[in-house]
Amino acid sequence: MSRSALVGNITAMLEDAGFTVSDRCAIRPKSFDIAARRGDDVLLLKLLANIDAFDGYTGAEMRRLGEYLDATPIVIGLRTRNEELKPGVVYFRHGVPVFSPDTAMDLFIEEVPPLIYAAPGGLYVNIDGDLLSDIRSSEEMSLGKLANELGVSRRTVSKYEDGMNASVEVAAELEDIFDEPLATPVDVLEGADEVRDDIDDPDEPEADPDDAHLITVLTRVGFEVHPTLRAPFKAVSEDESRERKMLTGHSDFNRTAEKRARIMSSVGEVTRTRSVYVVDRARQKSVEGTALIEREEIDSINDSEELEDIIRERAETGSHA
Repeated sequence: MSRSALVGNITAMLEDAGFTVSDRCAIRPKSFDIAARRGDDVLLLKLLANIDAFDGYTGAEMRRLGEYLDATPIVIGLRTRNEELKPGVVYFRHGVPVFSPDTAMDLFIEEVPPLIYAAPGGLYVNIDGDLLSDIRSSEEMSLGKLANELGVSRRTVSKYEDGMNASVEVAAELEDIFDEPLATPVDVLEGADEVRDDIDDPDEPEADPDDAHLITVLTRVGFEVHPTLRAPFKAVSEDESRERKMLTGHSDFNRTAEKRARIMSSVGEVTRTRSVYVVDRARQKSVEGTALIEREEIDSINDSEELEDIIRERAETGSHA
């Protein structure tokens, strides 16, 4: 399957599942391909035929964007090296959950979350330790007897009951012994933090020198500006309340800038953020939902409310105003 076909298939699947899906981010470099929302669940999705192409820089940016936009970064892919991704298994790359289209179908259409995750050494399951302890006690089975049944030490069984995860094989044996499911789902929509290896939060990148002036102006009027490197926008800016956020772009106004502005509008609709593109000279007030502001004009703005009023007014007038 080509990457373009994969994007089309996943987009159609998400729409069938009730998600609003953004336009594809068809500009390079790009840290994610599409954004999607269903209720309070917001996803930033990277779609790859081979997940080995997913590098650490892109992973770090997706995680940062997830924090800025209250979204879950996810990679959906077909294979790694020469192996297809197993259905029902969550993998991890650079702190981001990764899974196959079949797993995505189960999660988003059937609402059946995955139970298995990959980690160094094999495939594992998150055991409900309290339930295991309660069932073992109700069956009047000692730690030693259960340990013998499993072929492990008493200490290992105790660790399972304290919350240590088990291999798929051990989890299957436990469920056979007690004839009851003991595995808990991997909470992908919360980032799968309960099973993901600890990974340091990524540092914010240095801003592009060409954007330094814009960042200075936005900071002066009360915004905190988070630069990006591989997104279709230059930064995510948020006011002091951290409740109002906007996608921010900056360049000469040309065909590429217009394309970026359209993508920003589409992504902003999904993430419920305003979008603004600062240009040296504007020939119109907006591009779809992205407001256009000339550099000299933004220099004269005094506070965040004034800027937000301008953005809202221009975004609502449409691109032909």
